[in-house]
Amino acid sequence: MLNIRYNSFMKEIALIGTTATGKTALAIKIAQQTNSIILSLDSLCLYKEINIASAKPTNKEMQSIIHFGIDEIYPNEHFDVVKFLKIYEKTKQFALKNQKNIIIVGGTGFYLKALIDGISSGINTNLKNVKMDISYAKAYTLLHSLDKEYMNKIQKNDKYRINKAYSIYITSKLTPSKYFKLHPKKAIIKNLKIFEILIDKEELKTRIKLRTKQMLSDGLIDEVIFLENKYNRNVNCMSSIGIVESLEYLDGRITKDELENKISSNTLKLAKRQNTFNKSQITKNKISSPINTLSSDILKYFKI
Repeated sequence: MLNIRYNSFMKEIALIGTTATGKTALAIKIAQQTNSIILSLDSLCLYKEINIASAKPTNKEMQSIIHFGIDEIYPNEHFDVVKFLKIYEKTKQFALKNQKNIIIVGGTGFYLKALIDGISSGINTNLKNVKMDISYAKAYTLLHSLDKEYMNKIQKNDKYRINKAYSIYITSKLTPSKYFKLHPKKAIIKNLKIFEILIDKEELKTRIKLRTKQMLSDGLIDEVIFLENKYNRNVNCMSSIGIVESLEYLDGRITKDELENKISSNTLKLAKRQNTFNKSQITKNKISSPINTLSSDILKYFKI
């Protein structure tokens, strides 16, 4: 293990990459060598009782390094970006008090972008998600007619962002563009150094297939049965990859082999979406390279 000296101030980095690229293992390894704690960027790891479907770090791994952003809420509790930023603030205060560095790691790029860009100063206090009283398609058409520039940035099937834009319009009586002009965003972390794991497509496919097989071996189906019995199918997390396919299997709509193949296929599609987001939305102050090279780059960054 390297013996690294540190600056007197706290350092923060983000470690990103698509699902199944080895981010968790690398983050823990780096954290052990750099006096760091970890903030998870995974939207499914937030939930208690979802352990296999979320591919959480093991208990042993979490005992070796302090983690935040894992097991924060129950599956039937509401979560949004504002709550995530509060978890980040809790993480930061702990790091400062205990003279630790922070490694932010995970595949939910939306949360990372919120840390980099910030959220509107009015989102926290003035706005609430409104109940959609019209269809998402009609809401999109309405908002596009009023604010074409803003809505061109949103896909027609992006229900989350359409709901946010519609909430802004209904609550404030302003178009999203006018609202954000009056309530500008302010970065939460300035000049965050970002390290992105690059991986060969065929290697990623192999890793996804192996992880899917391991999840099923570890008891994914039993975990989904437990979650359905306790929380029913209406909570948001029950539509997550691994869970939704297992429900199809339990309903008799697909076979065991089809279940494994479908989880792998949908996970690969998720990886493609994550890669697109990282390439288009997370662009500044970023180093992208294969995992072995990246490990060395990260240690150099922490070292004086």
